[in-house]
Amino acid sequence: MHCQLLESLISQKKGRFTQKCSNADELSTTHGFAHKFNVEQIYCYDDVQLPKPTVGLLYPRASETREVNSLDGVWELVRGNASDPLQGIREKWFGRSLRSTGREIIKVPVPASYNDLTVDQELRDHVGTVWYERHFFVPSSWNMSGTRTWIRFGSIHYACIAWINGQRAVKHSFGHLPFEVEIGRLVKYGQENRISIMVDNRLSNSTIPQGAVVNESSDNGSVAVQTFTFDFFNYAGIHRSVQLYTTPAKYIKDIELKTQVNKQMGRIDYRLWIGNEQEQDVSKYINVKLLDRDRNVVTHQLNRNYHNGTLLIPNVKPWWPYLMHPEPGYMYTLEFQLMAENGLLLDSYQLPVGIRSLNWDNDSIYINGQPIYLRGFGKHEDSDIRGKGLDNALLTRDFSLLKWVGANAYRTSHYPYSEESMEFADEHGIMIIDECASVNTDLFQPELLQNHMSYLEQLIHRDRNHASVIAWSIANEPRTQKPEAKDYFGKLANYTRSIAQGRPLTAASNVNKPIKCMMSAFLDIIGFNRYNSWYHNPGRTDMIINPMLEEALSWRQLHQKPVIVFEYGADTLEGYHSLPTFIWSEEYQTTMLSKHFQAFDKLRKLKWFIGEFVWNFADFKTEQTYTRVGGNKKGVFTRNRQPKYSAYLLRQRYHMLAYKLNNASLPTDLFNYIIDFGL
Repeated sequence: MHCQLLESLISQKKGRFTQKCSNADELSTTHGFAHKFNVEQIYCYDDVQLPKPTVGLLYPRASETREVNSLDGVWELVRGNASDPLQGIREKWFGRSLRSTGREIIKVPVPASYNDLTVDQELRDHVGTVWYERHFFVPSSWNMSGTRTWIRFGSIHYACIAWINGQRAVKHSFGHLPFEVEIGRLVKYGQENRISIMVDNRLSNSTIPQGAVVNESSDNGSVAVQTFTFDFFNYAGIHRSVQLYTTPAKYIKDIELKTQVNKQMGRIDYRLWIGNEQEQDVSKYINVKLLDRDRNVVTHQLNRNYHNGTLLIPNVKPWWPYLMHPEPGYMYTLEFQLMAENGLLLDSYQLPVGIRSLNWDNDSIYINGQPIYLRGFGKHEDSDIRGKGLDNALLTRDFSLLKWVGANAYRTSHYPYSEESMEFADEHGIMIIDECASVNTDLFQPELLQNHMSYLEQLIHRDRNHASVIAWSIANEPRTQKPEAKDYFGKLANYTRSIAQGRPLTAASNVNKPIKCMMSAFLDIIGFNRYNSWYHNPGRTDMIINPMLEEALSWRQLHQKPVIVFEYGADTLEGYHSLPTFIWSEEYQTTMLSKHFQAFDKLRKLKWFIGEFVWNFADFKTEQTYTRVGGNKKGVFTRNRQPKYSAYLLRQRYHMLAYKLNNASLPTDLFNYIIDFGL
């Protein structure tokens, strides 16, 4: 089949992709035209461009040469018209105060999702755009030669445009990821400034994640409804911090670290990007210091080749996962000082760093040469009222619970978590499967592949220096049984592997037979989700062990790679008890977990089974549906982070695994006193 014929066939269907493909014969074989010709499933990816590498976006940190001001606090919000989401653009709301629009002004906190802040159902379920606004001052002291002023957004859902004093500053398309722009030309120093942000929560076939907006009939006429297949509430708003910060004119723009440990010797290879650097300007050098936890200088280096260098650390204290070493999560601080030839300090930036080696093969993942076994969870950034808004108090509680239960890992299901949570993970020794926001992908269009690559590039750039990140997850439960998924994920995995920063690739599959998955052959670690005794054979706790063994063995036999169970679980209503055990009861969830433990122990003995992740850490909100009673209740903790009955069983499991595999000490309260058999 020639591309001309392919193009003509596709173009007969309105809205179908008509891009030419230079390898139509390969395409026809891949997509199985001999069996069934479906023009909706034919896509060519030849013209998909590789993303431009991100440079910059260091997390704002104050230093001798940098200042940071937060714009977190109370902002004003106006809800756009759902039937006319771009009204504010046409009427130039960004050029005047939102109060002048005559629309209702809602005071809202930033960071936070806006959906659950009020008692307004229309705001909770709003589809389209909202507008944020606040006024702020920029210090007069920032208006000096040699100082640059920036604004940085931790995450906005999803697409957004920001204006400063009516002038467009920046736009961004992805939720869960940071972006920034220099605004020195837009602000008035020593005076009041206005920032306006339009946030659009609509999803489409080409967004990450996918969705669609449809018009449906209601008692009040036609209304826009956002549809999607993922099973969590589609929160929106300014979810993470907004910060103003300064840098010098010549500044440290970006840092890339790679670490290794060999016996008692640690190694850090660093690479720097310098902002506003002129090729002829070589009158600078870099002063590098490595500080321990007590801020003592461990080693230092003066380097005239300030773009890259290597530090060797004798008697290094490696970064270890929680319960794998008596001192887990050991973090150093790496200080970079950009110096002029005359010794003048040009810029200074400090970056936390955990020093560890990470390797993998066809059987396991290794930290500092030791095989790991992952005891973890799927999680969500989700809490009452705040939605997905950054909450440091909640982070503190979550990591306390993770350590209490004996977990050493979690997957950032199903999107990148906050940068603050990544630092928590580093410091607590919690390993991270870092997942992008591609969830339940169904239509594998070229435009989506372009966005998917860009999303992963931005994610990897953001998190590449975190010791806690041990793998990149490129998707959750995509429809990989579709033939077109093969080319899509082949190209996606090849690109991602080229920028993977020394980590393996994985993803969570839920196909009913491994042989049907068109994605898994491109991965380094096989991960799958399976809900035996819940979605499969509900109520039958006698149908867990053998099906789990058979499926894990099938994945292994097919690919000869390490295997992880990324999701298993059962919904549980806290306080509902039943004897004998009955579905939805706390006893049922506990029995279901115990049955899985038996299967996992049999698999562990085979050495290539390397992890078990309960779904979910805590209950979370979903869309309204008759299958969800107040949300997804599969958490072993409630939404307000209190334990269900199953949490105590899981705690015993995880701590006993750490004791058996890593000789970790057991908590003194792991088992309650019952009887002294000697009496």
